[in-house]
Amino acid sequence: MKSNSSVSDGVQLVRVDKSHTGQRLDNFLIRHLKGVPRTRVYRLIRRGEVRVNKKRCKPERKLDIGDMVRIPPYRSNFSEQTAKPSPALQEFLLNSILLENDELLVINKPAGMAVHGGTSVAMGLIEALRQCKPEWGELELAHRIDRGTTGCLVISKNSIFLKHIQNQLKVKNVKKHYLALVHGIWPASLSVVDAPLQKDPVGENERIVRVLESGKPSLTRFAVKQHFEGASLIEAMPETGRTHQIRVHCQHSGHGIVGDDKYTFKAKNRALAKVKNLCLHAWKIEFELPEGAAPIRVEAPIPNQLDSLIQILGK
Repeated sequence: MKSNSSVSDGVQLVRVDKSHTGQRLDNFLIRHLKGVPRTRVYRLIRRGEVRVNKKRCKPERKLDIGDMVRIPPYRSNFSEQTAKPSPALQEFLLNSILLENDELLVINKPAGMAVHGGTSVAMGLIEALRQCKPEWGELELAHRIDRGTTGCLVISKNSIFLKHIQNQLKVKNVKKHYLALVHGIWPASLSVVDAPLQKDPVGENERIVRVLESGKPSLTRFAVKQHFEGASLIEAMPETGRTHQIRVHCQHSGHGIVGDDKYTFKAKNRALAKVKNLCLHAWKIEFELPEGAAPIRVEAPIPNQLDSLIQILGK
């Protein structure tokens, strides 16, 4: 599937083949509409100019074989320079890979790097990895973690594994374990937070998640790892995968995550108030491979900044 011309004068109808099964609509369009700015791609989706099987869809809509994607006339700008990762960034990312085989890779995502490009991000982790190793083929995100979150991120190398892991996520067969440093003393009795979540737009490109009865069912299990003076290290195990779920469930419980400037109010502890990075780490992930192969279990080392903070608090 290639786009060689800079202008499309008419509507295109593109049938999704096996190689793009399980791919998100926005990623499909970004690959297809080469030279079209990402902001334009998302605008086309938002306005309903792009349709799948004659229906309006959201950017995260997963495509299936045989789906018919309607693409409106568009103008490309091939003179735009594609952002490229620096040699230093490429080396850093390749050294951050925790596991890699023919079907997938698991990377220890650094703090502050978005997993994908978007309206305000020229290049995310997935775009950088595609340029690091073009021979890896059609790399796609199997799931997402927040920009400020560190740790395990699974990336698929082919549509078969992508479809498999997405199904595993859907039926809750993927086990995720996070570590979070939160304000206050988290009670050991608070082992489950079951609070529905709803996304609310704040401006054109901003969103916030709130606990609302009308929201989507959301459940996170928690366990205390260690108590400090004015803070707690907890393990969070989300059973659903809502946007900002752990962050909002912590805030809803009265123990916001240290360094979370979106959901956490001013810290009482002066040392913790100075922390700027989100203290949330995707620590472990476990999932099954296709055709009954042995389960994959991966653990990402705690980042130095969070580890140092834990050591200071423990003194």
